Amino acid sequence: MKTALITGVTGQDGSYLSEFLLDKGYEVHGIIRRSSVDFRERIAHLEGKPHFHLHYADMGDSMSLVKVVGMVRPDEIYNLAAQSHVQVSFDSPEYTANVDATGVLRVLEAVRACGLEKTCRIYQASTSELYGKVEEVPQNEKTPFHPYSPYAVAKLYGYWIVKEYREAYGMYCCSGILFNHESERRGETFVTRKITLAAARIAQGPQDCLYLGNMSSLRDWGYAKDYVECMWMILQNDQPDDFVIATGVQHSVREFAYYAFLHAGIELEFRGEGLDEVGVIRSIDTSLSTVNCHLAVGNIVVRVSPDFYRPTDVVNLWGDPTKAKTVLGWNPSKTSFEQLVKIMVDSDMAKVAAEGAAMKVRTNLAEYLEKGIVK
Repeated sequence: MKTALITGVTGQDGSYLSEFLLDKGYEVHGIIRRSSVDFRERIAHLEGKPHFHLHYADMGDSMSLVKVVGMVRPDEIYNLAAQSHVQVSFDSPEYTANVDATGVLRVLEAVRACGLEKTCRIYQASTSELYGKVEEVPQNEKTPFHPYSPYAVAKLYGYWIVKEYREAYGMYCCSGILFNHESERRGETFVTRKITLAAARIAQGPQDCLYLGNMSSLRDWGYAKDYVECMWMILQNDQPDDFVIATGVQHSVREFAYYAFLHAGIELEFRGEGLDEVGVIRSIDTSLSTVNCHLAVGNIVVRVSPDFYRPTDVVNLWGDPTKAKTVLGWNPSKTSFEQLVKIMVDSDMAKVAAEGAAMKVRTNLAEYLEKGIVK
């Protein structure tokens, strides 16, 4: 039985990868941080399983990483831990550098310190943000990097230090340059999840309008559940190498919003340009009982806010997964763009409905208590 160690196990990718590896028969160990707030909802269903284990360590603390690596002695390490929000990296650039750049070095050194450099294979989660101010489209493994945020700059260090350790020490370590990959487990601060939650809330009533940044920004969006399979395939390859993980298909933020609202029962029409662009209700699927009866054709439900424009914005990310398809045999087309959006919207429609039901129960209980019906 192979043993895998996953940093960032509580995140979107970490939870899907844990499930995938457990299904493959792995012994899976995950690293979590000690914190006053414990976020384990994505892996709660895995805790208690016989081959799933959690350990405390921190990407900013090399000693804790050495301790866990030395105890687990993994065959494979998947370094998914990161401060992964681009906008946050402008607000917390030093923290981002410490985790996303130096943290990668700490993992590599922990493997060497434990004498595992010849037996342990290491996967580093890299990012399409490395291409930043893109110099060619689509982007592949040979496209020049031009990072355009503190997050991207930190990740570029991680990419190059992995390459350096591979060449200098003969270690089996690789980077997967992941383009945008989403799911129903995506954090609510990311634009795709922000859109699907807003579509569900506007459709059902709790929210009136969604505010976005540049709706013309283009992204290559895939399903995270499909992408973790490629991470595993990278480490099963005969030779260590770096791969672009992408669908090869590009869509705008505007398109994502259109299909999200459509799956929630609202067809949008976009009018205006730049900061003046708005999303207006064109039609409503009245057959859906979940659609808010107060909505009307002509209502503006999407607006552009200057607050969500980044100081430097990456607008044209488009990956070329040819190498991963030909060398690894990976299929990037398992889940289409529209299927991905639907999966996320369906999940958030159920989430918002459950929140509404819980709120109704609390409101009724408060009224009963006030009237003395319930004591």
